[in-house]
Amino acid sequence: MSQYRALDGFANDWHMVHLGRFALGGAGLVYAEATAVEADGRRTHGDLGLWNDDQIEKLIPIANFINNEGSVAGIQLSHAGRKASERRPWHGETPVDSEDVSDRNEAPWQACAPSSIAYAEGWPTPVKMSETDIERIILSFGKAARRSKEAGFKVIEVYAAHGFLIHQFLSPIANHRTDRWGGSVENRRRFAVEVAKSIRSNWPEEHPLAFRLSATDWLDGGVEIEETIETAKELKAAGVDLVDCSSGGIGGKERPRRMVIEQGFQVPFAEQVRREAEIATMAVGFLWDAEFCEEILTSGKADMIALARELLDDPNWPLRTFAKLEDNPEYKLWPIESGWWLMKRNRLLQKLGLR
Repeated sequence: MSQYRALDGFANDWHMVHLGRFALGGAGLVYAEATAVEADGRRTHGDLGLWNDDQIEKLIPIANFINNEGSVAGIQLSHAGRKASERRPWHGETPVDSEDVSDRNEAPWQACAPSSIAYAEGWPTPVKMSETDIERIILSFGKAARRSKEAGFKVIEVYAAHGFLIHQFLSPIANHRTDRWGGSVENRRRFAVEVAKSIRSNWPEEHPLAFRLSATDWLDGGVEIEETIETAKELKAAGVDLVDCSSGGIGGKERPRRMVIEQGFQVPFAEQVRREAEIATMAVGFLWDAEFCEEILTSGKADMIALARELLDDPNWPLRTFAKLEDNPEYKLWPIESGWWLMKRNRLLQKLGLR
């Protein structure tokens, strides 16, 4: 979950503590938040970035801490496209304007997109990307992948969902181009595939590459699951190892009428993509119950489980879930510096009959 606490894209102590607590809490893989591959590709002024080599240094101790504590450090690379130049959510989640200049010394900048179509009513119209823009951003993803490796990350996930730039190319709702980057399904997915190739050319073969896709736009005339399955096949051929199956987000803030939200409502997408594209998938969205999540894995609906808001609420969710599923009161997987004390307390409470 983006924290919007970076300054000029640089990580700081907030990110160390924020991400480090999930490694201590037992998460097998910890993703750093959406990290912009270009300065103009940030969603907000507070986004993390890896658009220049100077930004690597601040990320190295974060990745090292996560890896050294038994987790795996991952990073999510992104470009916001037409959703760039936005206020932080608690400042209104609307385009940056003169008020931000006066209150926070944060000026707006020009967003770009596949087509000159605004994200939503009241949003500025983005500049349609030229062929040169497209090629530059593709290369920027590759350069950011190289910087991710140098920072010590072991997994990259490309944020190609929720209305960000790559999703904008994939969706006919946002992409009205008539050149080789738009029109047909094959042309609309070309940008995503080229980004994958650019990253793979800068990313070790032994390190996984994932793509987060919106499996459906939930809108008539938008991306449907059948297209996503074919996109997953093409991405797999380009070196992608896993698809993180989310949905929606292509236009506006209102929830599409076709979307019915319930626990695990996006799991069927992960299951179908896994089966029909023959690629590993990650299930995400409205997951919090231990038994529910375990069944997703044991039944083969997905290969991994991703949680975000639930871990913000309880960073120790993985450790508590292990104890619950394995009936293990001895705090076996906890860091010994805390697990030893908790085990001693638990034994005393049981001896006294207090718990």
